[in-house]
Amino acid sequence: MGGLAAAHCLGQAGHKVTLFESASAIGEVGAGIQVTPNVSRLLRRWGVGDALESVAVRPDAIVLRKYDTGERVAYTSWADMERRYGSPYYHIHRADLHKLLFDLAVPFMDLRLKSTVVGVDPDAPSVTLATGEVIYGDLIVGADGIKSTIQRVVLGHTNPAEPTGDAVYRAVIPSHLLLKDPELKGFIDVPEMTGWMGPGRHIMAYNIRAKKEFNIVLAHPDDGSAESWTAEGSADKMRADFADFEPRIRKLLSFVNSTLKWRLMDRQPLKKWIHPSYKVILLGDACHPMLPYRAQGAAMAIEDAAVLGNLLSRLQHPAQLRGLLQAYEDLRLPRTAETQRQSRLNQKIFHLPDGPEQEARDAKMRAAMEIELKMLRGEGGEATLEGSPNQWADRKKNEAQFAYDADAEAERWWREVGERSLGGAERFETVLSKL
Repeated sequence: MGGLAAAHCLGQAGHKVTLFESASAIGEVGAGIQVTPNVSRLLRRWGVGDALESVAVRPDAIVLRKYDTGERVAYTSWADMERRYGSPYYHIHRADLHKLLFDLAVPFMDLRLKSTVVGVDPDAPSVTLATGEVIYGDLIVGADGIKSTIQRVVLGHTNPAEPTGDAVYRAVIPSHLLLKDPELKGFIDVPEMTGWMGPGRHIMAYNIRAKKEFNIVLAHPDDGSAESWTAEGSADKMRADFADFEPRIRKLLSFVNSTLKWRLMDRQPLKKWIHPSYKVILLGDACHPMLPYRAQGAAMAIEDAAVLGNLLSRLQHPAQLRGLLQAYEDLRLPRTAETQRQSRLNQKIFHLPDGPEQEARDAKMRAAMEIELKMLRGEGGEATLEGSPNQWADRKKNEAQFAYDADAEAERWWREVGERSLGGAERFETVLSKL
């Protein structure tokens, strides 16, 4: 996702882009993914807003429930997302989002398939392919994911993965199966993101593909899964792992014949994303892999691409590259580190065992829900609900996460810092003539 977005943004900025892909074909598998307002505004700006609207679903709200009874303990309306944050919230299939980004990138990139990078010279800079071919360029952008080869080049070592203790099952159910059942039909009729919180486990479910499919993600204690988007899991084991969840969950899982299983590993924020040569940088999961509990993994990678492209659209002389790349790291690293922190927090919040802590969490969520419902009825003024364990109810966090505009941040930096410190081409021509 991040590599394709970067190819589009850097190509739009006037740069020649070559994308190296080790696979023989470029595509995406998986299940649902969330496109939050901080990303949908970029996709709209890039001209694919109508295409996004046609394949995605706008959820009405997020609802959090008790795992065993289905009792609603939290509710946050998302009906006003566009008014509040400037762009809609969508649910979409990963493959559909991937295609949107691929179509955006195609006009701007030379795509090299079956091109595995086995070596990098960060000073040239150049990449060496498994075939022995060496390709030179001006900048290498490592958007090669959680098992990044380029990260080792930038850091001199790899950032070790830390087990979270969790794995997730992912499955997609045809919506017509739910529509036939009166107890399940409401999940399609009213497109909410519904979560069930239980001891050491939780489930998130929502509509995708214009409500033709129902996506379900089930987090559970890891029992030796692989860190992979494509590893097969056992549907029978999945049903056993969630046998104590409410009857509607058991019905939903009865429709699942096959599932993908993904081990969740965590990585602490990196101290740097740029090689000392300033000719190799990192982007997306290669520098800030996200746990899925805040639904911001792809979002952060796409934001990275937008900021990088915006900054490098101002490049008029090679001497400016160092300052522009440093701005990219300075703008992006703190934001992605905070988003990683919020994702970890949700793991703890969702997975509390039954008992006093869980009861206190639920009481706080219910209190925030009552305030939300009163606001929706027009019975009270605006409330920020700051500190709510339902992080989607916290208006201050939502403002920071969803109102963020990657282009505006890059433009603000250029206006306040870059234009003065880096200047234009004329300044560099003057310096070079003196030299």
